[in-house]
Amino acid sequence: MKRKSVIVALLGTILVIPVSAQNYQKTAQGIKTRLQSMDVEVQFYSPSIVRVLKAPEGFVYRKESLSVVKKPQDTRFTTTQQGDVVAMKSDKLEVDVNLKTGRVSYLDLKGNPLLTEKDYGTQFTPTVDVQKNTYTARQAFLLDKDEPIYGLGQQQNNRLNQRGQQNVLKNGNTRVCIPFFQSIKGYGIFWDNYASTLFTDNLQETSFESLADCSDYYFMYGGSGDGVVAQMRDLTGQVPMLPLWTYGYWQSKERYKTQDELVGIVEKYRNLKVPLDGIVQDWQYWGRDSVWNAMSFDKKTYPDPKAMVEKIHNLKAHLMIVSWPGFGPLTTQYKEFEQKKMLIDFDTWPPNSGTKPYDPYNPEARDIYWSYLNKGVFSYGTDAWWLDSSEPDHINVKEKDFDQPTYLGTYRSVVNAFPLEHVKGVYEHQRATTSDKRVCILTRSAFAGQQRYGANTWSGDIGASWETLQKQIPAALNFSLSGNPYWNADIGGFFLWNYQGSNALKNNAYRELYLRWIQFGAFTPMMRSHGTDAPREIFNFGKHGDRDFDAIEKYINLRYSLLPYLYSTAWGVSNRSETIMRALFMDFANDKKVYDMTGEYMFGRSILVAPVTEPMYVSKQDGKGVEDYSQVKSKTVYLPKGAEWFDFWTGEKLTGGQEVSKAAPIDIMPLYMKAGSILPWGPKVQYAQEKKWDNLEIRVYPGADGEFTLYEDETDNYNYEKGAYSTITFKWNDQSKTLSINDRKGKFKGMMTSRKFNIVMVGKANGCGDVPGKAGKTVAYNGKSLNVKF
Repeated sequence: MKRKSVIVALLGTILVIPVSAQNYQKTAQGIKTRLQSMDVEVQFYSPSIVRVLKAPEGFVYRKESLSVVKKPQDTRFTTTQQGDVVAMKSDKLEVDVNLKTGRVSYLDLKGNPLLTEKDYGTQFTPTVDVQKNTYTARQAFLLDKDEPIYGLGQQQNNRLNQRGQQNVLKNGNTRVCIPFFQSIKGYGIFWDNYASTLFTDNLQETSFESLADCSDYYFMYGGSGDGVVAQMRDLTGQVPMLPLWTYGYWQSKERYKTQDELVGIVEKYRNLKVPLDGIVQDWQYWGRDSVWNAMSFDKKTYPDPKAMVEKIHNLKAHLMIVSWPGFGPLTTQYKEFEQKKMLIDFDTWPPNSGTKPYDPYNPEARDIYWSYLNKGVFSYGTDAWWLDSSEPDHINVKEKDFDQPTYLGTYRSVVNAFPLEHVKGVYEHQRATTSDKRVCILTRSAFAGQQRYGANTWSGDIGASWETLQKQIPAALNFSLSGNPYWNADIGGFFLWNYQGSNALKNNAYRELYLRWIQFGAFTPMMRSHGTDAPREIFNFGKHGDRDFDAIEKYINLRYSLLPYLYSTAWGVSNRSETIMRALFMDFANDKKVYDMTGEYMFGRSILVAPVTEPMYVSKQDGKGVEDYSQVKSKTVYLPKGAEWFDFWTGEKLTGGQEVSKAAPIDIMPLYMKAGSILPWGPKVQYAQEKKWDNLEIRVYPGADGEFTLYEDETDNYNYEKGAYSTITFKWNDQSKTLSINDRKGKFKGMMTSRKFNIVMVGKANGCGDVPGKAGKTVAYNGKSLNVKF
């Protein structure tokens, strides 16, 4: 037998190793082989998902994924060998393994290449992590030259396509780092590693590099953006339903300082008849910094927390309360964690306080964390959690801090999974405590799999500027494309450094930015106003009849009108692995103009959102801003090809594949409805559940066939997991001009047995916009199918 020599980059040294024809072992899920001084295993987790494990030959390690919850399912596949290449085929995918170079390649069933590893593209460089011998693992791939990719979590780089960069993926305030990307070609890659990871994409390769005992990644083929997200959710966990009320409006600030102030904000909204569902209590309700995060209420400023919560509930609102991962040195928790060696010894927020984070990787530590949180806060009937600093804040950083031991190894080796384990602890313990209240968590950081824990991630303590507002759109879209559907940002930006004066609300330039930001916020999964340096409550912008007040109220009311649409879309997220904030390529993959479009997106499958992200009416002069609203300005919007569109505000019908100029006075953000859309329009309310949906307006946008499923349940418990919900599917036949309302499916306690639908055909004569339609056909519906012809 002839022998050949190959050059292999392994263990940090270039070695010349003689090799001969290689053997492999077939397993229940795939194959195992030894090549290039590596042990290699390729496993089908499903017909569409493949796991690839590589480690230095004979190296003993243990790997239990924190992100992946899927177990390998029985998958039929065939194995054939031709020369040095072993080909494995499922009914969705072909995987080729080169037994000579170690390259793993992926093809669709027609033989079209999807992705390939680089020849000799797996490298292990030996290193020592404290006292443990391990490696830096690097895996390189080859992508097509002009192949867009998306994901990597939430990056504040104002880019949708993530090609052509080198990025250290390490979670931090304003950055959520997930070592995952998906391609326009319909596949995704998840590098299952929790250490800080170097992502590199250049003309030669695309690679992940991390501290690791092994190279461990998953290839998933979905065929489309939605398909890849569905595979990622199948792999790392599905999304539970959030309560209906969480989709309403939230008011917050840094910070409400007393019980009376907190309740008073809710009372003011009710007196003004401006809708509100959530009020947020930020830090220091516990008192001084030495007892940071004591998980108890200071008796001077919050003397009766039970009465406070009851009063908020009586006002038909809900309370979210903050909790941190760090504890001040005088807290009972700090002492217990210290005694049990469950603190990670580095400084976290606030500075100079001696606060240390607990070890969320330790299940016993998570038990202890919840026991205090339950007794000191949740027992009063609070409704939601703000898990701040969940990456967490790391102050006075020293390299030795990463040497700190955790339950799962050094902090260095698991740093990016801190938010995943922290959020997991709160979610699982609340679920074990009660099923009557759905878990709702607002958190500043995330990792792959966190979507399964009722978590809504916000974009961190961003500064207020037009540039920052622009960056939030692609940041949100890439986060969603990484598998996490729930995202939001501080409306108006957290810090107001760019706006002078003791109160930024007196700065006309900031007020214009805030009005545009709240318009954007109305079309994100959570609409929440928050920040420091100036208050953001609506009454600080004037009164009814004032331009700015009315513009803010308009979008809060619009949000509530969209609740039936949004809640039903959320059911699609939970039931069909769908996405709320959708990059345009997900729905218009044949339109290359949208592949890197950062300023527009779909909100659900029907609404095109084009936020105004540049000043139009205020110039920065004298540090205060000079207004000029004398002339209405316009914004250019691209309407994707492959559909016809309706201007939401006017009902004008437009053809896709073109740019249009849309007039954008300060209270108008360009919105377009895709032809074929069916939009349920909710009643005007002061809070989400004030009125039943017994007389919904159903807006039909003709020009294409369409379908929409209205979802309803008990709104705030987990009975839907047991089948306690109903769906009503509407179908529009554009040729016959007929709306079919199908039989209602399912039932739940309190379900309406009869109701009315007011069907409105939208057009230029009946644009509707943010007010009910002027004309329509009203039908009575008792759960049985009926047809409405126009």
